Amino acid sequence: MKVRPAVVLVENDHVLLTRYEYGDQTVFQLPGGNPDPGETLPETLMRELREELGIEIEVQGLLVMGEVLLPQLKQGVLHCVFLGTLVGGIPRINPAETTALEVVWQPLPSIAGLNLYPNVGVELLELVTGVRSSPYMGKIRQEWFG
Repeated sequence: MKVRPAVVLVENDHVLLTRYEYGDQTVFQLPGGNPDPGETLPETLMRELREELGIEIEVQGLLVMGEVLLPQLKQGVLHCVFLGTLVGGIPRINPAETTALEVVWQPLPSIAGLNLYPNVGVELLELVTGVRSSPYMGKIRQEWFG
């Protein structure tokens, strides 16, 4: 199973997302990426956001974690979503480092209705409103964008 960290950056009740197009589907993604050998998950997030978006972040605690099982690829992904703070730079897509099309600041209440990767919008809103207290959500129901 692969591990993929992602980060939630909130400013003025808006969440930083990146937008992708897969065929005729628009997909919004929480910024993150794959760890390099020897990297901690927070180090991965700081590096990935510096490379892909040109920003510096601080990583706080774990918000949500869950598995996406991909039987079509015979693998799975453990998503670990952290809370973070933007501490430097203006988010801009670096096309040399990502296939994302744009940076989007999406209103926090709307993330539950987005085609989101990883698909944790409802759980993030539950954490913000105090409905959810445990970060572990088990299996994430994630559509496959192949």
